[in-house]
Amino acid sequence: MGTDQVRWHLPLTASVEEMTGLERWLWVVVGFSLVGDIVTTFVGLHLGLTESNPIARNAIDGWGLLGMLALKGFALGIALVCRGVLERPFRPIIPAALAIPWLAAVVINTFAIGTVLFY
Repeated sequence: MGTDQVRWHLPLTASVEEMTGLERWLWVVVGFSLVGDIVTTFVGLHLGLTESNPIARNAIDGWGLLGMLALKGFALGIALVCRGVLERPFRPIIPAALAIPWLAAVVINTFAIGTVLFY
């Protein structure tokens, strides 16, 4: 039994210069969806809607906007660490994994806001 083929260190060397065009575009989408999710969440809360995600609800109830920003910052931090571990061809998975649910949240929040405002 040996450790000849075991990788014992994490090469956290992924830099912005190493990004592909797709990955850069996805990180831009992450930025817009992040802002969109935060804005639509707080507009909806202001209109009387409730947060459906229990973790986000607790963060917002306890700390308000700061709690939401901390939660999103934590997600971004985990994503950046994971990005550094992946090989280059697989790195676009990381921003896509953030952008897709955050974009879905923006769509859902916008629909919910629309139902409150127009019905």
